[in-house]
Order: sequence, then structure tokens, then C-alpha cells
Amino acid sequence: MENLSNAAGNFRLVRAKVASDEYASESEVIREGLSGLGARERALEDWLHQQAAPAYDAYRADPSRGLSLEEVRASIGKR
Repeated sequence: MENLSNAAGNFRLVRAKVASDEYASESEVIREGLSGLGARERALEDWLHQQAAPAYDAYRADPSRGLSLEEVRASIGKR
């Protein structure tokens, strides 16, 4: 559960968005925020279904295709 100091900061942010004329109302700010949250959740679901699950299934079918922890760390270090 969110603590009250964070909630107060969120309320100030909403009011500031309206006061700056970026949004016409507090409801509009909340709708936009919820819309962004929904889009982020959809993107995560798409990634899970389109990339993560197929990669997991491929690994389960042939574990030799997987990388060791050392190989993963080396790959990350090259980036």
C-alpha cells in the first residue's frame, strides 16, 4: 500500500499538471496516467507471449541452447 507522503506528492503532481494547462482537469490527468499504465501492461504481456515464452519453450525443448551464467555475464559486459 502506498504511504501518505507519496500520495500527497501524487496529488500535488496532478494539480500542477492542471495548473500548467497541460490538462483541463484532474480527471484527465488520471485518465492519461491509467492509459499509460494499461499500455505498459499490454507491452509487457506482448513481450511475454511473443518473446519470453517462446524462448523458454525452446530452452526446455533443448537445454543445450541455453547459456551459462558466465556466458551471460560476458555478453552483458560487451554491451
